[in-house]
Amino acid sequence: MIVRDINKDIIGTEKEVHAKEGQWTSRRMLLKDDDMGFSFHETIIKANTKTHIHYQNHLEAVYCVAGNGKIEDLATGETHDIYDGVMYALNNHDDHNLYGGSEDMRLICVFNPPIKGTENHDENGVYPLED
Repeated sequence: MIVRDINKDIIGTEKEVHAKEGQWTSRRMLLKDDDMGFSFHETIIKANTKTHIHYQNHLEAVYCVAGNGKIEDLATGETHDIYDGVMYALNNHDDHNLYGGSEDMRLICVFNPPIKGTENHDENGVYPLED
């Protein structure tokens, strides 16, 4: 059994990763080494920010539990509002922009395959596939 306290075990450790440009903070609660077949994160998207993301190596499901923002599908130009209670899944390695809204957005995220834990977006918005 794995039990982790985000305040005691994650925040302020190497499992709390910040965007290079400061738009988000990812608190990585389950990682590849936990052998669960997925990784599990709490991500805070800062208000009034824009992040380009294109997970070419991962699928992701995201559930908003606080705050607000917007996601833009770069293939279609379609946008969707995100707020408490909204889930979205990047089931086609969707190239997108994620916008922080009028307040910070708190997201619960699941990645498949799981990430190692140190990943940050490259210049194309991609997390590398690490062994």
